[in-house]
Amino acid sequence: MGKTLYDKLWDQHVVKTREDGTALIYIDRQLLHEVTSPQAFEGLRLAGRKPWRLDANLATPDHNVPTTAVEREVGIEGIVDPVSKIQVKTLDENCDEFGIVEFKMKDKRQGIVHVVGPEQGATLPGMTVVCGDSHTATHGAFAALAHGIGTSEVEHVLATQCLIQRKMKNLLINVEGELGAGITGKDVVLHVIGLIGT
Repeated sequence: MGKTLYDKLWDQHVVKTREDGTALIYIDRQLLHEVTSPQAFEGLRLAGRKPWRLDANLATPDHNVPTTAVEREVGIEGIVDPVSKIQVKTLDENCDEFGIVEFKMKDKRQGIVHVVGPEQGATLPGMTVVCGDSHTATHGAFAALAHGIGTSEVEHVLATQCLIQRKMKNLLINVEGELGAGITGKDVVLHVIGLIGT
C-alpha cells in the first residue's frame, strides 16, 4: 500500500527512532512570535547556547500588535498595553542579539505569523514547520508537516533544529453519498470532527 503525505514527510525528516516509539525529527522551519519565545531565548542565554541554524528560524510580532494603520505607523510606541509592549520589545531585542531574521512592526512583511510563513515563502511543501502556537497545523494546507509546540520545545528547536515526537496514527475516513443543497465540504469536515473529536 502507498504512503500518505504524512508518512512521507515523517520518514524524510526522521533523524533517529527510539525503541519506545519516539523519534527525533528534523525541523525545516520554526516560526517565532513575541508570546512563546522570550523564555526560549532566555533558556539559550542561561545555557550559553546559540541557535543551531539561523536561516531556519523566522520571527514576527503578531499577537500583541495593533491592527489599526495609525497605531502600526507609530511602531512599538503605538502599543498601549504595557505588557504587550514589553513582549514585542523583547522579541526585537532577542532576535537582534541572536541573529534571527525578524519582520518587525514597521516592516511591510510583518503580519500574522501563520500568514507570513506561506506568504513570504518560509512555509513550503515538504517541510516540517513548528511554532509556539496552536494554529500552526494550518500550514498543512501547503503540504507541510506542521504543528504547534510549547515554549520549552521552542527553545529545543532553536538549539538543535530537531524535536522529539511520537508519530501519529493515520485515519482513513470515507464519505459516501451526495451532498444536500447548501452543504459544503466544510460542513462535512465539521460533522466528522463532531463525531470523532474529543
